[in-house]
Amino acid sequence: MLELWSNTISQLQRYIGNLGYTPLVHFELEGCYQTKSADLKLDYSKINRQLKALNIDGELVSEYWQQQWEYVSIFAGQTPLKEAQNLDCAIRYLPELLAQQGVDKTLIKPVVWAGDKGKLASGSKNIFTSDTRDVHIPNAIQLNVSVLDQAGNNLVADANFGECLQQCFIDTSLANCLLYLPEQEAFERFALKTRYGLADELCSPNDISGGHQGSVALYRELGKHNQKMGEQALLYDHQQNVLVAEHHWQKTARVEHRLGAASEAYNPYLNVIYALLNLIDALHVYRQNEGRQDPEIDNTKNLNQQLLPNSLYDVTISGVTELGAISLFEQSDWFSDSIDAIVKLDTPSQVAGSSYGKQIKRTLLAQYQASIIVA
Repeated sequence: MLELWSNTISQLQRYIGNLGYTPLVHFELEGCYQTKSADLKLDYSKINRQLKALNIDGELVSEYWQQQWEYVSIFAGQTPLKEAQNLDCAIRYLPELLAQQGVDKTLIKPVVWAGDKGKLASGSKNIFTSDTRDVHIPNAIQLNVSVLDQAGNNLVADANFGECLQQCFIDTSLANCLLYLPEQEAFERFALKTRYGLADELCSPNDISGGHQGSVALYRELGKHNQKMGEQALLYDHQQNVLVAEHHWQKTARVEHRLGAASEAYNPYLNVIYALLNLIDALHVYRQNEGRQDPEIDNTKNLNQQLLPNSLYDVTISGVTELGAISLFEQSDWFSDSIDAIVKLDTPSQVAGSSYGKQIKRTLLAQYQASIIVA
């Protein structure tokens, strides 16, 4: 299947290139580690040298909670296919690299139960009370998408296109949540705030919303915390405080899909395909409306929050069945039909009697059907 996934990404890249654009996709992945030594501190510089030696365009940095790390993609001009390969390799190699430094377990999981202790003071983001209750750490995987035109300009900086791309992700996120929530524990991550009273400590989303702070965020002038984007310092004082800065937010403008859960079952290739299909849909709408003041985009949907399902599987309560992620994906044809439409346009001679999209969908669903039979 790896060859099929890779060929599909290559064809989607080529199609976007033929339209006159260059797609950019980047990942951010959170995880944790466990060690018997309370004094062990990771040598991130060494790990990053090792990642570079493995031809992985990414770096590991420390995250908010103790023994939590984040893999951050480097903006090195890599293609979406190379980015999928980067994350695939990082997920496979990071446990080995951390073990070399004395780590007992590397956890790439949606939730690390009792991963830390503490309770934030009311209204604070970094001051803790004396309460040392267990904190269950949610780990996310985020997908960042932007696109360059032939002049090298970031099209997401155009408000019309940025909102269009964001809306495409909002519209497709529910039916395709199996792609970025690939295991049952991913759904436990969404309930941490309400079920365990950790609303002050955690910010995991449980709905599909837009804006620049939503779960599908459009970052242009402002970031998630209302900070100015693309800041470049020009002048510092003697204490290294920034005195003068420029803000080149156009370069960093992007749509960030923040709903994904960290998991060893997460498939970077399928999620890059998902990202490129949304990008193609947005480019089609944008090009059809190019030159108009207001493209035909229903931005009111950004204000509506769609709840994600509570499970991979269908759940029936009091005679009412809520579809799980597997059934939602099975009943939607957007993912498979969109792949086949582009592949047919790109190489019509290669697809006679075959269907890349349906084959990919069928194989993914078979993995879950097999696990249900075993259970």
